[in-house]
Amino acid sequence: MESPKVTVRSDGDGVYVVSCAGEFDQDTIGELGATCARLDAGATLLVLDVKNVAFADSSFLNTLIRLRNTRPLVLEGPLPDQLFRLLTLTGALGLFEMRDDGAQAS
Repeated sequence: MESPKVTVRSDGDGVYVVSCAGEFDQDTIGELGATCARLDAGATLLVLDVKNVAFADSSFLNTLIRLRNTRPLVLEGPLPDQLFRLLTLTGALGLFEMRDDGAQAS
């Protein structure tokens, strides 16, 4: 299992980019949730860079939906194949605004 890594950078004007890498499941999702909870409440946009997510389960999807429901959120891709399948099979793909066309990784 590839341990998850979550990093944050500010792009100014209240925009935060949270980069996710590795495998996220119910045992490892806490780091992402805690990181996003610590961000400035005045954030105007949260960009979640998911192009390096090797695995994501329903707990990752649940975290994405909760974040989307509490603040402006954009996913930055391209989406890895497994994450694309998860979002497509659950009908959640259309819930998220995408950067880089939300394209599936080849």
